[in-house]
Amino acid sequence: MACTLRTVPATEKTVRRSALIASAVLLSTALTAPAALAAPKPTTSPSAVPPARMSTVGGERLGRPGTQVNLAAGVPVLPKELSARSWIVADAESGDVLAAHNAHWRMAPASTLKMLFADTLLPKWPRTTTHRVEPSDLAGVGAGSSMVGVKEDETYTVHDLWLGVFLRSGNDAVHVLSAMNGGVKKTVDEMNEHAEELQAGDTHAVSPDGYDAPGQVSSAYDLTLIARSGLQKKDFREYCSTVRAQFPGETKKNKKGKRVRGSFEIQNTNRLLSGDYDVPVYQGIAGVKNGNTTNAGATFTGVAERDGKVLLVTVMNPQKKESNGVYKETARLFDWGFAAAGKVEPVGELVPPKSVEEANAAAGPSASPGQAGGTGTGSKPVASAHTGGGADGMGVAFGIAGGVVVLLAGGTFLVNRRWPLPDLVRRRSRP
Repeated sequence: MACTLRTVPATEKTVRRSALIASAVLLSTALTAPAALAAPKPTTSPSAVPPARMSTVGGERLGRPGTQVNLAAGVPVLPKELSARSWIVADAESGDVLAAHNAHWRMAPASTLKMLFADTLLPKWPRTTTHRVEPSDLAGVGAGSSMVGVKEDETYTVHDLWLGVFLRSGNDAVHVLSAMNGGVKKTVDEMNEHAEELQAGDTHAVSPDGYDAPGQVSSAYDLTLIARSGLQKKDFREYCSTVRAQFPGETKKNKKGKRVRGSFEIQNTNRLLSGDYDVPVYQGIAGVKNGNTTNAGATFTGVAERDGKVLLVTVMNPQKKESNGVYKETARLFDWGFAAAGKVEPVGELVPPKSVEEANAAAGPSASPGQAGGTGTGSKPVASAHTGGGADGMGVAFGIAGGVVVLLAGGTFLVNRRWPLPDLVRRRSRP
């Protein structure tokens, strides 16, 4: 059952069940992390054309090559300036796929695979858990990796490390967390098991960080499924919507000979969230994750809310050579999706995880949210969000056009046919 939201004036907007994260702080300064985001050399050459037959998970049309959309009277035409090899526009709450292009084409995912890493490992430790980094923790980081600046023999909280993963796409932070989890192999095995549970059958992880590796693939459809699953988790929502934060530096002696440890600012490399000279912050954006390697090209999955609608867009490997092209094409697809929502007939759907699908089948067609294990009703705001710059220096995406963020009590999955999102975060305009 899809979530429907009544449109009301901004000053009267109330949080409804199945709503998603809200907007972003305007920030377009240059990034200042200590390591470059160089892409590794490709290990294989990507196919130039999509397969004639692809997976049909989510609907038969999603397995066809080319663009799939039901254009009709009143439905806006798709943007002309789209060059991505694969993309998808979906309603994050109902699961409806509004349009897609080679949705199940298996391609290198780059760092968007970190969404699967995070969705798999985030529940493992409280954010206050600390870990002292051993040299062996960083031994497997690939040459040219994006780094947040983790140092050997320094101690970090799990919270610090997740900020490094989401904001700077730090492969060093990924490998430290993998070491805490028993190693890269164990972590990758768990990621693949979780992908199977999500019915993300196009996805096969080889490295936990998305670093190019033979056989490592995903698809626009799968990355959208993974993002939708991750957004069920409060910490995932917080980290993917964080624009800037303070990250612990290296312990050094000051002029008085005393050992001190400072910090430095890290900023999110998601340009629709942080902005850039040629890309404004996208209204209503709230994450999720970007990536870029030589083999994968640019990849991105984003989530945004506007007028009560919450959309997920994934774009993989734009062929047009332009600055920030993956974000520009994503923004165009978001614009189309918000204009088309409620008017266009879907071409498929985002399937629920296996366990939810099985629970639906066991509960029967008459089950309503809450009857089959959901707790989606009655959630209320518990606190207004901080406006950034707290003890950890975090700046979460806190609204544009005067918006503020309200944090809601988390809920378990609502078990029904469409697996809508639980109560999350909603923007409310200031008077």
